[in-house]
Amino acid sequence: MSEHEFTNELIHETSPYLLQHAHNPVDWHAWNSDAFKKAKSENKLILVSIGYSTCHWCHVMERESFEDQSVASLMNELFVNIKVDREERPDVDMIYMEAVQLLTGSGGWPLNCFLLPDGRPFYGGTYFPPDERFGRASWRQVLLNISKAYQTQPNLVIQQAEKLTNSIQGNEERFISKIDPAAQTDRSKNDHSKIFLKLKDQFDKQDGGFGGAPKFPQTKSLDLLLSIYHYTGNQEALTHAEFSLKKMMRGGIYDHLRGGFARYATDSAWLIPHFEKMLYDNALLIRSLSDLFRITKDPEVKRIIHETLEFIHAEMTHPDGGFFSALDADSEGVEGKFYVWKKGEIDKVLGEDSTLFCEIYDVTEEGNWEETNILNLKESVNFYCKLQNLNENEILNFLQSCKDRLLSKRHERIRPQLDDKILVGWNALMVTALTEAGLATGESNYISQAEFHIGKLKLYFSKEDGGLFHTYKNETATIEGMLDDYACLIEANILLFGATQNEDYLFEAKRLADFSIKNFYDETDGLFFFTSVLQDDIILRKKELFDNATPSGNAVMCRNLLNLGIVFDIESYSQIALQMLKAIDRSANLYPASFGYWAKNLLLAQYGIEEIVISGLQKQQLISQIHQTYSPGRILMQVGLKKENWPLLINKENSEETLIYLCKDFNCFKPVSNLEELAELLKNYS
Repeated sequence: MSEHEFTNELIHETSPYLLQHAHNPVDWHAWNSDAFKKAKSENKLILVSIGYSTCHWCHVMERESFEDQSVASLMNELFVNIKVDREERPDVDMIYMEAVQLLTGSGGWPLNCFLLPDGRPFYGGTYFPPDERFGRASWRQVLLNISKAYQTQPNLVIQQAEKLTNSIQGNEERFISKIDPAAQTDRSKNDHSKIFLKLKDQFDKQDGGFGGAPKFPQTKSLDLLLSIYHYTGNQEALTHAEFSLKKMMRGGIYDHLRGGFARYATDSAWLIPHFEKMLYDNALLIRSLSDLFRITKDPEVKRIIHETLEFIHAEMTHPDGGFFSALDADSEGVEGKFYVWKKGEIDKVLGEDSTLFCEIYDVTEEGNWEETNILNLKESVNFYCKLQNLNENEILNFLQSCKDRLLSKRHERIRPQLDDKILVGWNALMVTALTEAGLATGESNYISQAEFHIGKLKLYFSKEDGGLFHTYKNETATIEGMLDDYACLIEANILLFGATQNEDYLFEAKRLADFSIKNFYDETDGLFFFTSVLQDDIILRKKELFDNATPSGNAVMCRNLLNLGIVFDIESYSQIALQMLKAIDRSANLYPASFGYWAKNLLLAQYGIEEIVISGLQKQQLISQIHQTYSPGRILMQVGLKKENWPLLINKENSEETLIYLCKDFNCFKPVSNLEELAELLKNYS
């Protein structure tokens, strides 16, 4: 093939990441059967290169290597080259990320993995420079060495692929306990004090969060701390969760002009973000902040919830409904350029207001990052109120005026690229976040927005067989839905029922749960595969056990089945959930930072789900008030729904007087007439 003869098939794709590579001189294929047929017919190795549209080092490797004609010609000559958007195909990414982690001890993106023509991996890594540097081999040399090894020692390459594939297949078994289906759950194993101490070992007491740089929000661990506080009164758990979230709210990881959180901080103090903004991070942080607000009623927390949802509405929402995936870190090829400021720029925009604004937001002539300034708060706004002898409303109004002017100026800059695909699982997380925010703050407009968007998700992603597609763009949905998609959408439906008392949401949750059990459940170990039986284009089916950037789909499904088992009184749901907890019990107790959602489920099973039914003329008002209090596990129903559908409503009559029924952990209590009595019941039984 001459250096100008290539066929880049990515031009026909919809993924923003794949389209970024559609004009490379590389003969890129999407992940499809044609690419594998070509590899087999020509006996060529496959290079699968995985990334996502907002990945900085993916952009770097593209610029250095994939846009280089001579390197591209080498790739075209020696390999069948496949580009994968890890957000479109997390199932593909999961397999080959694990391969690279087993080979190198670490992973990340860009992910470059070399496969046999049948898809089995044998070698890989992340970023490779165009020439040898950073202790890394050059990309050109890697290509040549891999090709030579397959030509001269094919049996060794095949043996390596067999060994590595077997290791991937068996790796998850280390974290799954072998269970006796007849065995009873030993609640003493779920020792919250030991779980707390394991998390405490990783506390960053100076800057909040866990561990050092780079620092991710780790919302699942923070949520677990709030849960531990609720059940045990452990004040240290609450203190660290609140301290950590407030450090993020005030740090540079938060966009103080527009709202919304960046993906992570590159330093330990939350000052310097990796500037990309992901939908799922913001959804999960809104949920954590909503729970914190339920506990503390702190107006600063409420303000950040509101600002972040305003950002989502303005910049990450499709006009017809649904949420976009991400905003890039780079603009004009420079990371963070869109977000940072020179002091002179701020002086010019704000005039005499600049002095106080710059003092509050840590803006100096020399800058706090690469001779520019990342806006951040060293102290709370209340601290500056006292310092300036102003009341809080005065200084908040002043700051808002300044931020509005700076934001208007920032809108003149070249914006980071938007990844505008819509993913059902991430969208479901945002629907849940909207619902939680509405319930926590009492602002019903958030609930209305959640209902609107979940209706759009059903329209966009529903398949004729009752299942879900995974991704949607340009009025087209594609790719089989994966476990996270089902689990998160079921969760959103369950929560919206609690918020609205609309029975349709529970019936939809049950329908999706039944589909999931039929197509994802593995009876051999009582857990769910990440991919459906309907999907046949990957070399093996994996189970996602850990919390990664988003909660484990298995852990979310476990919680869903615990809830649905109660509201529908379906024993098989409850049994599957308990089997799942038994399978992960040991790992969640040993590694709560990696199994945070699971550990929260274990505590929920230990302490019991609150089953609350309300009757009386004030039931709607009382439901709203109860939702504004914190509970890690609660099912809330009103008398007046169709009794024949809901076992919790049996023998409970609608009446004018308020009656609040509480059942918990297979025990029911005498109904009470007000929330104070309910709170006392819950306190005494916790």
